[in-house]
Amino acid sequence: MIPSEVHHRIPQPEAARIAAVILAAGQSRRMGQPKMILPWGNHTVIEQVVSVLVEAGVGEIVAVVGGAQRQVEAALDGLPVQPVFNPRFDEAEMTASLQTGLTSLSPDIPASLVVLGDQPQIERTIVVAIMDVFRATNADLVIPSYQMRRGHPWLIARSEWDGIWALRPPDTMRDFINRHAGRIHYLNVDSPSVLKDLDTPGDYARERPTTVP
Repeated sequence: MIPSEVHHRIPQPEAARIAAVILAAGQSRRMGQPKMILPWGNHTVIEQVVSVLVEAGVGEIVAVVGGAQRQVEAALDGLPVQPVFNPRFDEAEMTASLQTGLTSLSPDIPASLVVLGDQPQIERTIVVAIMDVFRATNADLVIPSYQMRRGHPWLIARSEWDGIWALRPPDTMRDFINRHAGRIHYLNVDSPSVLKDLDTPGDYARERPTTVP
């Protein structure tokens, strides 16, 4: 569950300026169609992700696009999010996307959430709790954990961004996290949503809302 100490906000000048990088550059090969623009309730998948981040009070949002670029950017049109193109989206997809996204953030941002664009199951309360943990602890990494399994979104402090920018294939974000295991502040949650995303038509059929909110 979410620890009680993070339910109380600690006011800080930068409290509203935690950012989010949405990784939305994938080619949706297993889905067979662009999954970011699939319907999700009365939104598309990517719109649902953005709306949760906005409701949680994220101060700056960047969406890294690549596959189906024009369609994803059209879905984001009019939303408080900056689309940024990852020219290497067909190579080291997620690592290169995170590198691109972090580079695009404002210089006063102290930390950023790393958000999956295909995780419309994302929950506002968990996003808020992750940001509150960072504000309370200044941890280098804050990662939600469900039944001892790491999930998304997770947060990385600016002090660790150089380590992300230095990653080169075959190194991945998982390798980075494993090398920094001693710096992780785990947020234990009671929802499996942090482990879910949409990879296949089966995932979409199983997870898609049956009613419009």
